[in-house]
Amino acid sequence: MNTNELRQKTPEELMRMTADLRGSIRNMRFKIATRQHNKVRSLREAKKSLAQILTVLHELQTKHS
Repeated sequence: MNTNELRQKTPEELMRMTADLRGSIRNMRFKIATRQHNKVRSLREAKKSLAQILTVLHELQTKHS
């Protein structure tokens, strides 16, 4: 998802997306460790998306403070 698209979302939506991504990252880590999931790149992309969402959330928090 594009950063501009993330900035247009509400903080509640961003928090929900963060929780969803953290759960999927956790599941991917376990699947990769047990060799059930062989696409390690998808884990990297999920981590990058999580970092982008957290950055936008931090920007919103500092903007309102």
